[in-house]
Amino acid sequence: MGGSVPGEVALASAKGRWVLATTVLGSAMAMLDGSAVNIALPRIGEDLHAPLSALQWAVDAYLLTLAGLILLGGALGDRYGRRRVFLTGVVWFALASAACGLAPDVEVLVAARALQGVGGALLAPGSLALIQAIFREQDRPAAVGLWSGLGGVAGALGPLAGGWLVGGPGWRWVFLINLPLAAVVLAIALRQVPENRDESASGRFDLGGAGLAALALGSLTAALTAAPTAPTLAAWAGAAAVAAGTAFVLTERRSARPMLPLDLFASRLFTVVNVATVLIYAALGGVLFFLVLELQVAAGFPPLEAGLSTLPVTLLMLLFSPAAARLGQRIGPRLPLTLGPLLAGAGILLMLRIGADASYAADVLPAAVVLGAGMTLLVAPLTATALAAAEDRRAGIASGVNNAAARTGSLLAVAALPALVGLSGTEYQRAAVVDGAFRGAMAICAGLMFAAALLSWVAVRPKT
Repeated sequence: MGGSVPGEVALASAKGRWVLATTVLGSAMAMLDGSAVNIALPRIGEDLHAPLSALQWAVDAYLLTLAGLILLGGALGDRYGRRRVFLTGVVWFALASAACGLAPDVEVLVAARALQGVGGALLAPGSLALIQAIFREQDRPAAVGLWSGLGGVAGALGPLAGGWLVGGPGWRWVFLINLPLAAVVLAIALRQVPENRDESASGRFDLGGAGLAALALGSLTAALTAAPTAPTLAAWAGAAAVAAGTAFVLTERRSARPMLPLDLFASRLFTVVNVATVLIYAALGGVLFFLVLELQVAAGFPPLEAGLSTLPVTLLMLLFSPAAARLGQRIGPRLPLTLGPLLAGAGILLMLRIGADASYAADVLPAAVVLGAGMTLLVAPLTATALAAAEDRRAGIASGVNNAAARTGSLLAVAALPALVGLSGTEYQRAAVVDGAFRGAMAICAGLMFAAALLSWVAVRPKT
């Protein structure tokens, strides 16, 4: 490992570049897979004869275990070594991906997706915590910017790669492609990434808190998903979500070593940024879920062309995320976190131009460019601000909270939006129904972005 000391590695050094490459590739597996799956949903539903609720669970099972366990993943990294837990997550994720790719029916696919989320909960907070703990303080904003930009590129490339794979060798390769990626990450990390941990971490883990968090999120997801077709079940699941959520808060208050230290939220900035994260990623998750349905079912785009819809987002984040991170460091987070969601919301509203006779150049491209500009402006400052609001020694848990906020936003959007816009059963195969649902969903997603902008403007203090 070259004897590098955590906290003293320069971004411009060879060691720094290897660390950055490892963390980006590792987190990119989860990001790419999460977005690529969306483009494959229509083919998965057709091949496995699945209703819309099953497709929602194919997305939400992953997000559920990821969001429910990501705080525990961050704590495990702080205690046992961030590199060790990160690499455990990489291996776990790869094995679960193989199970997804070989799934004989939708029930097995959903179960394997849940296992994928466990792996993601180990690797996702570890990747960012490694950056925060290994690099020199003056290099961290730029490193976070590169991580955000390149990771965002992987997420945006997901639909493109997914479209190519779905239209070529088949949707199963959306999952199987993770195996060679995981092998590369392991080979680099074992040689180039120094281990580090929080030396003050000790005591028992809050397994009860982790279980209650997963139960609360799972029950809420079940309630939202079942609402259109099984209102009684939805009511019981909603009650279980409230009970589990209340028990979770009480458990965290009383625990000597809580999974979610509630004193983190004593920082007003940390609280505001994470609420904004939920709103922003709920909007983005809703867009990614509905856009691929609209383009393939209503507009008649083939999978690859539908995957091209987010290519401008990819390019903008690749080119300008590091600059956005430096801008946020120089002027403070208030303006980027206000203007970014405003631009992204405007891009979502432009998607209302997409319909049965949509043209990529005239209807899809302008909306994607504006959405990409907004996301580029906000993502790196959002992540950097969430981490900077916590102490360095709590990098793992702060990263876990911010990741959990993002995944929870997407989870709830995918669970709730179809019911809110009247889409259920096998209606996702009917062009006219999908088109109407898409328009309602985009209006809601734009509203979430505008709410995040208003919150940031009102509650984030300007830099003085």
